[in-house]
Amino acid sequence: MAKDRFVEVYSQGVVNVAKIIVDTETGVNYLLGSHGKQTGTGLTVLVDQDGRPVVTPVKQGKQ
Repeated sequence: MAKDRFVEVYSQGVVNVAKIIVDTETGVNYLLGSHGKQTGTGLTVLVDQDGRPVVTPVKQGKQ
């Protein structure tokens, strides 16, 4: 079975939701936020204090 490309590593909230999602191929972290069911959802690259993308080390290997 193939490994999922994106994995959720953090989740907060029920109505006002914030999630951190990691790309398992690149290690780049994304922040997903939503406010209720009718106002939409946003996704952006999570950055550190210097404005660089947050990258989680990933194991390279066969999938």
